[in-house]
This record gives sequence, structure tokens and C-alpha cells, in this order.
Amino acid sequence: MTAVPTPVPPPPALPQLPVTFRPTRTRAVLLSLGAALAVVLAVVSFLLPALTAGDRATFVVTGLLLFGAAWALARPKVVAAPDGVTVVNLATTRHLEWAQIVRVNLRNGDAWVQLDLSDGTTLPAMGIQPGIARQQAIADARTLRALAEAHGTGNAAR
Repeated sequence: MTAVPTPVPPPPALPQLPVTFRPTRTRAVLLSLGAALAVVLAVVSFLLPALTAGDRATFVVTGLLLFGAAWALARPKVVAAPDGVTVVNLATTRHLEWAQIVRVNLRNGDAWVQLDLSDGTTLPAMGIQPGIARQQAIADARTLRALAEAHGTGNAAR
């Protein structure tokens, strides 16, 4: 008996650059939840008659801090442009030349894409994460991989 090879999907068509990858559904959930918490805390602070002005301010500031935390968690994105890739994670932003990206990895169970770099390090690219929209993350990772292969050091046209 011979093994039947698993068909490999064709590489995705390369999009027009620049293109931004971000976990849109996760971002919408986080920003909606953060805004809702901020509004609820502000409304509650004014509905409770026993609170002082300082107490009310504490409620409002806490709501704003929660919204800020949700915004920070919704910040990650990956921007592919003709001159390279910009990876925006929770607290850092890093620009990479295409030649610096050796491989784009999204393995089963990974929380987000990992970029293997030419200096031997790995950079998490949190803008492509399979949390809520797994199939979209897989498609985005394949597209980024195809872009890296087309624009990176393996490109004979460069």
C-alpha cells in the first residue's frame, strides 16, 4: 500500500502592500468590554448617593484605567510594507527589514505567530493570533510567510 500524499494548499496571492494584520474580533471584544466597564463604573458612581466627589473620581479613574488596559491588550498588529515589517506588541514596536525574517511560524497550540530572525532570535508577532478566529490567523500567517519569502533574502529579484 502506498501512502496518499496530503494535498498542500497553494500559496496565497500576495496582497498589495502595505497590509495590516490584527486580531480584529479580539480587538473589538476588548475595546467594547473596556468601554462598557468604564461607562458602568462612571454611571454607578453617580447613582450611589452616599459617595463623595473623591469616591466618584476613584470610580471614574478606575474605569478609565480598565479601558486603558483593554486598549493595550488590543494594540498588537503586524504591518507589512514594501520596506519591511513593523511588529507592534503590547509594550514594544519593532521594525524589521524583510531580509531579517528567516521564517514565519504558527504551530498548533501557539498563542501567536513567531518570527525566526536572521540573528538567531525569535520575535513574537502578537498581531496574528488564533484565539477567536483560528482560520483567519492561519490565512494571515500564510500570507505573511509568502510575503517574507517573496521579499526576503531568498528573492532573486532583490
